Amino acid sequence: MKKIVLALAVSFLVVSMQAQEKIMGFTEANAARQLNWEKQFDASIKASNQDEWMKFLSSHPHHVGSPQDKANAEYMANLFRSWGYQTEIVSYYPLFPTPKTRKLEIVGNKNYKPKLQEPPVAGDKTTEQTAEQLPGYNAYSADGDVSAELVFVNRGVPADYEELARMGVDVKGKIVIAKYGGSWRGIKPKVAAEHGAIGCIIYSDPADDGYVQGDTYPEGAFKPKDGVQRGSVMDMPVYPGDPLTPDVGATKDAKRLDRKDAMTIMKIPVLPISYADAQPLLELLKGQLVPPSWRGGLPITYHVGPSVEKVHLKLEFNWDQKQLYNVIAKLPGSELPDEWIIRGNHHDGWVNGAADPLSGMVAEMEEARAISELVKKGYKPKRTIVFCAWDGEEPALLGSTEWVEDHQQELKQKAVIYINSDGNGRGFIGASGSHTLEPFFNEIANDVMDPQTNVTIKERHYARMMVRADAATRMKMLGNKNIRLGALGAGSDYSSFLQHLGIASMDIGFGGENQGGEYHSAYDSYDLFVKFKDPGFHYGEALTKTAGRITMRMANADVLPFNFNSFYKTVNDYVNEVQALLDNSRSQTEVENKMINEKLFVIANDPAKTYVPPSVKGLVPFLNFSNLENAMVQLKNASAEFQKLYGKATQLSTDKVNQLNDILYKAERSLINPEGLPRRSWYKHEIYAPGYYTGYGVKTLPGIREAIEQRNWTEAQGNIEIVAQRLEAYTGQVNAAIALLK
Repeated sequence: MKKIVLALAVSFLVVSMQAQEKIMGFTEANAARQLNWEKQFDASIKASNQDEWMKFLSSHPHHVGSPQDKANAEYMANLFRSWGYQTEIVSYYPLFPTPKTRKLEIVGNKNYKPKLQEPPVAGDKTTEQTAEQLPGYNAYSADGDVSAELVFVNRGVPADYEELARMGVDVKGKIVIAKYGGSWRGIKPKVAAEHGAIGCIIYSDPADDGYVQGDTYPEGAFKPKDGVQRGSVMDMPVYPGDPLTPDVGATKDAKRLDRKDAMTIMKIPVLPISYADAQPLLELLKGQLVPPSWRGGLPITYHVGPSVEKVHLKLEFNWDQKQLYNVIAKLPGSELPDEWIIRGNHHDGWVNGAADPLSGMVAEMEEARAISELVKKGYKPKRTIVFCAWDGEEPALLGSTEWVEDHQQELKQKAVIYINSDGNGRGFIGASGSHTLEPFFNEIANDVMDPQTNVTIKERHYARMMVRADAATRMKMLGNKNIRLGALGAGSDYSSFLQHLGIASMDIGFGGENQGGEYHSAYDSYDLFVKFKDPGFHYGEALTKTAGRITMRMANADVLPFNFNSFYKTVNDYVNEVQALLDNSRSQTEVENKMINEKLFVIANDPAKTYVPPSVKGLVPFLNFSNLENAMVQLKNASAEFQKLYGKATQLSTDKVNQLNDILYKAERSLINPEGLPRRSWYKHEIYAPGYYTGYGVKTLPGIREAIEQRNWTEAQGNIEIVAQRLEAYTGQVNAAIALLK
């Protein structure tokens, strides 16, 4: 019996080892070689390198245009050169405003003097570099000198203004004060201006990232009372990058718009402040109590306002062009040098920027160094690997957008994939991206170990999802460990690759156990990071191993590991969602109109009451989804057929494999609409885009979804047809791949 058990165990081990030798896109022999290289790659990774590099890169503030910004680029470029990469620093010259005047006061109250600065923290020397720091401000705010009553608008998103309207509160001619969170910060002044506000103040409430959440720095990682979140308020859902050179690189001689004609510069003055500076302003507010969900963590009663006293806000900026320093390092491919695997992270920060962005940047650098060590041992990637350290991400994705716009024709031909990271810390893998890459990424997540639990990062992700799920969802998830890639919206350097050019992209990083309040403040320092975010850089190593595998497998795959089935299934979910959104709009309209009519009937039949003219919403019309549904059926059938044949792809001749790979990595381009999305033609991808009123948050099938949300039925129908056409073109690519395989 023991012999039988032992034989079964050995048999199972052999089968398991054989299964592990099979990876997407590789012949069996090449898979074995690839996995051996990956073991050597893992063995060469050193956390001490990431520690050393972060110390230097975060030693001084390194915002756009600062001396340390340039010094950091040169430091990294020299390292890439020493590792054998063909390296250059590529410069662009975008508009980057910095503050000249920042004044905030209660009119007639000489006692209120907001600090508008972040005091140093004992024991953290970089927080003492106040002369080098940019103060708390919002880049691309308008200049302005305004005085008005103050109104509290919660998060400042459209739903909050609907609530204010129900309360009878109008912000026209007022200054609004909003809490950070709930949307990207640039949405808050954008929506405020649309409602007639003349100024906007944004503050960090302690309920979100201050003492309500945990001990504040230096005792803990959360925001101290004088901490300020800097950040851009450019209207990036319209287009990112230099506001004066949309769709072209901001070279020295580029043709530029006049600043008054730039669509993305905010129309009203905007200033971020700390919760210590916000409290006296919030205490001014009178009027109704805020809804319970609007309350924050300050020891006050939150009122909506308006205030009796007026608030004075004056802002002036230096509207200068600044030089950017993108570091571009290439390792030419041995067989397919004109197919590029692009890996990027930004290097600029608002202040010292240890967590954001250097935790991701040093992981990428260690990835490049470890690959260079393999090259010395004979490793030869088939495709060209391009490592990028972007400048100017924080203000408006400047460095990556200008480089992509400047090289867009070459990138359309050569870019296979763009792999992005940003901040990184202790916790769980997070991954978003093009859904053709989901099975490929899941294979990699099976091969990287979590440094804290010693199970795979996939297992740890699954455990977290199970713990967080309700009982019903947990039963559905039982045994299904597949990591679903999130859809990409905006907020980091993948945007121009995916949403402007249609280059398949991924964004990855670890987190979830690295919470804090240092984001975009002077307290995002090396000392805080190594104490609270990722002590020992163990998750920096995990990011290096994860991104390194993505880069190396894409660079060396015999057949590129794209899966059309996973794309079909995800897009089918999106189609179902927008159809449900339409049905919900119809049901909601019927309920609301019934309530309005009942109220009007009562008023009309009561002589003591004044009759109010009807204000019912128009009926939700029928929208014809037939062409889109037909396109989805065609995609389903073609995707299923392709996946059945995919396993035979490595048996094709070299010429046909090259033709197939060309189809595979360019298929995403079919989803690009040359005309772009409504009111923002820079965004051309018909499946993924940042929401017009969410900023970072993604809107899938954005042309259809946002038209339904805005009740623009003609536009919704038009976009249904556009998406159907793009999916038909995409299916044409799948069918071309099938023809090669047959």
